[in-house]
Amino acid sequence: MIHYKTSEEVELIKQSAEILGKAHGEVAKYVKEGVKTSFLDKIAEEFILDHGAKASFKGYNGFPATLCISVNEVIVHGFPSDYILKNGDIISIDCGVFHQGFHSDSAYTYPIGDVSPDILSLLKVTKESLYLGIENAVNGKRIGDIGYAIQKHAESHGYTVVRELVGHGLGRNLHESPEVPNYGKRGSGPVMKEGLVIAIEPMINLGSRNVVQERDGWTIRTADRKPSAHYEHTVAVFADRTEILTTHKYIEENFKF
Repeated sequence: MIHYKTSEEVELIKQSAEILGKAHGEVAKYVKEGVKTSFLDKIAEEFILDHGAKASFKGYNGFPATLCISVNEVIVHGFPSDYILKNGDIISIDCGVFHQGFHSDSAYTYPIGDVSPDILSLLKVTKESLYLGIENAVNGKRIGDIGYAIQKHAESHGYTVVRELVGHGLGRNLHESPEVPNYGKRGSGPVMKEGLVIAIEPMINLGSRNVVQERDGWTIRTADRKPSAHYEHTVAVFADRTEILTTHKYIEENFKF
């Protein structure tokens, strides 16, 4: 069952998303070679708590951290750890904020130092696919239109789309209906209507689309250990427009490459 939001509820999600965007921006100041990923998690948690909110992920089904930190071939759900970022890495940072009864969710993949051109291209195309997906999150269209746009763009550049993990509705719960795959057929799936709030999050691989779950029960990596990129926004569908509720603005102000 899809829970459509009122305009007042969308506004509360947007307020949650503003704290989330600023938390991402604070973390972005420290994303560089030589930094432990556990330190980035500490920065995010302190910022979120200091702003009267809670981390959506920490404790969710036992997840141990504020951030999902996924390096190189890890697609999503990686744990912060003593791993020290090094030149040539890429790192996906995924974060959620719970504030005033509502969740927001967004992710961004960073290149560290001198990243090879083929991997930089993967990041660029994955980010483009996110916005193409958002362009199709329109009142009256169907969920499959989002996945079709993402899949077409990624595959046209020779990349593959992860199938086992998808975007999702969100609001009072971190994960709600509908699922939002990053692949699909135009004109398929549920019709999008005013009040729909969804997280769109392309996960695109340089090599094979096949994935492996690690023994920790969370970490998902590529089967061939080639890099994967991940970008995410929370968006709201209105009768006459679609609004991106989360922001990468603060990240891009604080992280230059």
